[in-house]
Amino acid sequence: MSDSPITVGASAPDFTLKNQHGQDVSLAERTADKPALLVFYPFAWSGVCTGELCGIRDDLVGFTGDGAADVLAISCDPMFTLRAWADAQHYDFELLSDFWPHGTVARDYGVFNDAAGMAIRGTFLVDRSGAVRWTQVNGPGEARDFAGYREALAAL
Repeated sequence: MSDSPITVGASAPDFTLKNQHGQDVSLAERTADKPALLVFYPFAWSGVCTGELCGIRDDLVGFTGDGAADVLAISCDPMFTLRAWADAQHYDFELLSDFWPHGTVARDYGVFNDAAGMAIRGTFLVDRSGAVRWTQVNGPGEARDFAGYREALAAL
């Protein structure tokens, strides 16, 4: 794996990535108005990843705080793969492509697995000032527990 994951209190590395529609999405622009939940995941169409993102889709208000936060899901998949997956699964949040340069943003957050060429399950709540307020990093095949995220979002 690349460097250690960033920790609570650290400044979140800014980035601009293409979403599933080919539009640029900047973390700094998104967090200017509200916090953002960054959800790094290994691959579109994989079982655990599909389950996690469908869980977000099915309880989007629980994740966004009724509009108080943005969900930005990030993988190293190409934009066109993300578009097909988002359309098939009816995801109403942004899927961002960290495809090229491959895994740059995942590396910046310390959640890139060099040997496998993929992001691991890293989750970061970034507040409006750009500071990380909550994190969780899970290993391959290990689903996330978002309970701590909801507590951290409510505390902002």
